[in-house]
Amino acid sequence: MSLHAQQFFEDILQLPLHQYAVVGDALYAALQPNSPLRLRIDFAPTIRSDEYNGLRLRVIHPEQGEVDTVLLRFSEHGTFERRDAARALVAGMDGYAVIRDWHTSGPAWDGADGTGLRTVIDQYVHLWFPPPAVSRPPARPVAQSTPAPGASPRTS
Repeated sequence: MSLHAQQFFEDILQLPLHQYAVVGDALYAALQPNSPLRLRIDFAPTIRSDEYNGLRLRVIHPEQGEVDTVLLRFSEHGTFERRDAARALVAGMDGYAVIRDWHTSGPAWDGADGTGLRTVIDQYVHLWFPPPAVSRPPARPVAQSTPAPGASPRTS
């Protein structure tokens, strides 16, 4: 598959992931230390061979398998809005908001804008992999006044 997935994930999505690898057409990420959960992002195929209409995000557990899956369609996140407008493509037309891996010389996703996808992926990641809670120093006890030496304690 010549989708140039590595370039898509790094140049278009620009996700702030620290531990990830692109294998074939999928990105795998370990987002929390000591967590068995992994994130997998790959291209969501349509019914046509080598045609994709979005990204599929999966949370995977090594023993339980897929824990959650969500499909993010390119059309719902404005990924190819400019490209399709330049080609006079609108919803319902063949080729609208899809990428095709058919005998293309460059990346199949030329003209993509990853801003909408990146925002939604970031929200999804924070739902499944919340950042560790910031530890706060323990609260200091409230200072109480001490009676002056030789003063009698107050009585009410």
